[in-house]
Amino acid sequence: MSVRIRLARGGSKKRPFHKIVVADSRCPRDGRYIEKLGFYNPLVAKDHPEHVKVDADRVAYWLSVGAEPTDRIARLFSVLGLCEAPVRNEQTKKPQPKAKAQERAKEKAEKAEALKQAEAEAKAETEAQAKAKAEAPKEAEVEAPKAEENVEA
Repeated sequence: MSVRIRLARGGSKKRPFHKIVVADSRCPRDGRYIEKLGFYNPLVAKDHPEHVKVDADRVAYWLSVGAEPTDRIARLFSVLGLCEAPVRNEQTKKPQPKAKAQERAKEKAEKAEALKQAEAEAKAETEAQAKAKAEAPKEAEVEAPKAEENVEA
């Protein structure tokens, strides 16, 4: 018998409310269960005390016996510190655009890179010119007094 800790939906239409239960995996979602461990109310704010309430001792017992939590329950328990967070493998791939759209995106990226590189070169060139201008007046000042000395002599 495979035992799972899972959510059993209750509440009315568009107003969900879930019981956290231990049930045989072959039983229907809202059907017979072995024990009720707490509840989960998704409509309440996450920091509200009525969002999730669980009997931690019983959860620890069922986990030690070998009951497997569903993914949603494992994430809720990991927030409460009752078990480790499940590792999520992203197996779904985003649909890729068609060939022409990929080519356009590649060209756009190349143009952006070229523009970025040109701006970096222009910036380096202006900095070099500014540095040269800053050094030029110093050299002119040094040469100017020498010329005046020659005139006076």
